[in-house]
Amino acid sequence: MSGPVAIADLAAWVEKAFVRAGLSPADATLAAEPLVLSDSMGVFTHGTKLLPGYLKKLRACGSKPDARPRIVRQGPGWAIVDGDASLGQIGCRFALDVAIDKAKSVGVAYVGLRNTGHIGAAGAQAVRAARQGLFALVCGNDAPSVAAAGSRGPVLGSNPLAWAAPLPGGDPILLDIATAAVAGGKVYAAMQRGEPIPAGWLVDQQGLPTSDGSLYPQRASLAPMAGHKGFGIGILTEWLAAILPGGAVTAQVGSWMFGPPGDPTLHNAGFVVIDVATVADPEEYRQSINRFAAEVRGAAPATGTDRVRLPGDIEWEHYRRSVAAGIHLPADVRGKLAEAAGIVDLEPVF
Repeated sequence: MSGPVAIADLAAWVEKAFVRAGLSPADATLAAEPLVLSDSMGVFTHGTKLLPGYLKKLRACGSKPDARPRIVRQGPGWAIVDGDASLGQIGCRFALDVAIDKAKSVGVAYVGLRNTGHIGAAGAQAVRAARQGLFALVCGNDAPSVAAAGSRGPVLGSNPLAWAAPLPGGDPILLDIATAAVAGGKVYAAMQRGEPIPAGWLVDQQGLPTSDGSLYPQRASLAPMAGHKGFGIGILTEWLAAILPGGAVTAQVGSWMFGPPGDPTLHNAGFVVIDVATVADPEEYRQSINRFAAEVRGAAPATGTDRVRLPGDIEWEHYRRSVAAGIHLPADVRGKLAEAAGIVDLEPVF
């Protein structure tokens, strides 16, 4: 199949692959959902392209197929969750559900998730809360791949940070970023497509800018987003996701792509959730945020720009096209799906 793929068809196929790798049907559905959502929003670096790596981890039990995340400590507005070496999407689902329940009870909640796998698209988790009327900030840590401001080698992971705010009557406002200049997946994607690496993405072993993508990750690091500013935000994500809940920090986190597939990676994530209906007057909030959204979108566009968008607008536009006409999967994603099919002996229909 070379044309667009229906969202439901892609989800069903990914679920089958996860089941063949050892997940229960229920967990397979939970794991597939954020990957397919990412593809449907056009964020192909964090969608089903990640499937081969996840399947290898599950087959080798580096991510436990039968993992059962659990709360190890908690209070009315906070909890620490042990992910039981789960696939990151499974650990995040459990932890975010805990945060949502607590926020609905007390207004604001923090949950720290330790000992899980690579969390993928943090924004896919935040969106799930926002669709229920809650604000969510989701962040994670990763094996070091990002230089500090002024360092020669990697100090932090790409440490994603995402937030989503409910917008009554519309799609949530959504920001999902790496705290590096760019997510590592974009370097790999550019290399696979034979595209040049833009200046400012990478620094070499001397800490100097390089456009040679073949050096990454062994002999080059991602540059921090906006220099010391991004480095500082990366430290914030490390604190919320790993230091506060007592998880693995920086080099204690394993590489889910290059490490032994049978080894747990000890990834971590942090969740801050606010129940808008508890903290704010719902009608006042609706009027305020819709007025704000209209002001931003109504700003005069710069020359060469069609209009001003809120964070997430581009992704939601892509999502609506995917719902209407299917997902146009790039060649590199189709290649990864074929690789995934080979891992679990499933027909590569895409």
